[in-house]
Amino acid sequence: MTYNLIGVGNNAKTIKGDGSEYETGIKYMKPERTVYKGKVHNLCAMADKAGCAEGCLNTAGRGQMGVVQRGRERKTMLYLSDRIGFMDALYKDLTKFSKRNTKKGVKPCIRLNGTSDIQYEKTGIMEQFPEIQFYDYTKIVKRAYAKMPANYHLTLSYSEADPDYAEQVLTAVRETGTNAAVVFRDKLPKTFKGLPVIDGDKDDLRFLDPQGVIVGLKAKGKAKQDKSGFVIDC
Repeated sequence: MTYNLIGVGNNAKTIKGDGSEYETGIKYMKPERTVYKGKVHNLCAMADKAGCAEGCLNTAGRGQMGVVQRGRERKTMLYLSDRIGFMDALYKDLTKFSKRNTKKGVKPCIRLNGTSDIQYEKTGIMEQFPEIQFYDYTKIVKRAYAKMPANYHLTLSYSEADPDYAEQVLTAVRETGTNAAVVFRDKLPKTFKGLPVIDGDKDDLRFLDPQGVIVGLKAKGKAKQDKSGFVIDC
């Protein structure tokens, strides 16, 4: 089955969690530096502050292929140039994806921000699909304090590129119980900043994680050479 905006079954990590209980779809877009009408647009607003631009998963796996990058730019340009058309296409994709999985007796799961950080909770799209489990990683710390749709789960993304940002993330974890994902260069420690570390590479079903943990991820793609503070050495 083909979709206009989301991808299904083409991500090595989400496939690990797909099967008889769950199936995941992800929407990838160009995270930053898209020029439209003479203005530079960043769909991952905190990328510079968090220092994750160079190590972004946008360059990992199939993201290194030119055809994949062109597809992500197409979606991004549609989002910037025709927001109504973009949301209509997304609605159609989600409807198709939901019906397909409901028929199979499988829980449909969607990450709308594969390589972006758009606050989709403000659009009302999730309330239109209560049967879908939505989830994302985010660097917008204030989202951890906001009321989210019942079917939307967020995991914060940690970085030490900016000390203030790092402290904001840790404070939010302690105050709200929201988990934080940390990218480690070589191996995962048992604890980080006093919190237990779980292996986030086993699958991508973050909404199943226990609260109050660090989701450990190993550096991939260009992130392996990152020295900004986004990738943590331990």
